[in-house]
Amino acid sequence: MSRQQHEHVAIFISSMEGGGAQRAMMNLTCELAARGYCVDLILARSGGPYLADVPASVRVVELNCKRLLTSLFPLVRYLRSERPFAMLSCLDYVNIIALWARRLAGVSTRLVVNEQNTLSRAAVGASKWRNRFTPFLARHFYPWADSIVAVSEDVRTDLLEVLKIAPQRVKVIYNSVVRREIVVKSQAPIEHPWFQAKELPVLVAVGRLYQQKDYPTLIRAFARLRKFRKARLVILGEGAQREEIERMIVAFELVEDVQLMGFVENPFPYMSRASLFVLSSQWEGLPLVLIEALCCGVPVVATDCPSGPREILHKPTFGRLVPVGDVEALSKAMIEALSEKQVSPPEQSWQPFEISSITDHYVDLFLKR
Repeated sequence: MSRQQHEHVAIFISSMEGGGAQRAMMNLTCELAARGYCVDLILARSGGPYLADVPASVRVVELNCKRLLTSLFPLVRYLRSERPFAMLSCLDYVNIIALWARRLAGVSTRLVVNEQNTLSRAAVGASKWRNRFTPFLARHFYPWADSIVAVSEDVRTDLLEVLKIAPQRVKVIYNSVVRREIVVKSQAPIEHPWFQAKELPVLVAVGRLYQQKDYPTLIRAFARLRKFRKARLVILGEGAQREEIERMIVAFELVEDVQLMGFVENPFPYMSRASLFVLSSQWEGLPLVLIEALCCGVPVVATDCPSGPREILHKPTFGRLVPVGDVEALSKAMIEALSEKQVSPPEQSWQPFEISSITDHYVDLFLKR
């Protein structure tokens, strides 16, 4: 096998729009390229803010499909033409497309699928039909993969229950962070007056404005906190629940104390200058923003949701955990955290998620036969 053959790898994802999965795949793409691999980043849809971070050595293949389903045959053509030695796909429905494309292309490309969420939980109450049927599709087609990656132990447990396959078929590889990059980016200046004056503690939350992140519970908990002490809350992210959350902010008379900043390409200066980072999610896979907050040296409070926060915080040595959807418990934890002397999380809190060792695990899967 020649060097060129086994070092040509592809990463397939829907787009480079803002999200933890996209950042994790970007981190991996950059590290593989830095190690000398020939990397193709395949995007079903064009664009996204993270494209600016793609190294010049990485070839970006944009399939230009408005709907993910229509990327199937363009991906088949790519595989037949380029024949990468290995391909990694990320996110459930993307994985289904990748599995079918490899099957239809009839190529020997080794395929690794990465599952970011607890499929059974994400399917409950999903608005899109494809998300409701994803566990059914995964049960039938994930076994076609050469390797299946779960981003946390709880995601692995859920996958084994959904897929009904042998435990050795699913391997845990964490989402990765590049701490040196986070440290550099966290030092960038920000002009927001709340972070300049430092007269009141500022809480920061990061994530899309969707049901999964459960910002209504965070708003209610913050409103309860404001009855006991002055503080401010900044939420970085955009999404379908913006209007609902804005109405709640008005209803709870928090207009002067809560700001929705929309999507922010570099959230790290806000994290590093925050008094507290809060994750209020109903479910996750392995929330990258929580790991990034630890890297930024900010105390954290998170819901004990399936899955990831308990695994990241070590039950909860490196932060506080509260029950999902519990307004009183979340408010109490935030008040307690703000009342204590601020202590940065230790190095051990983020070390297991550093990009170098995570990439080693993926390379092992790419080369395994």
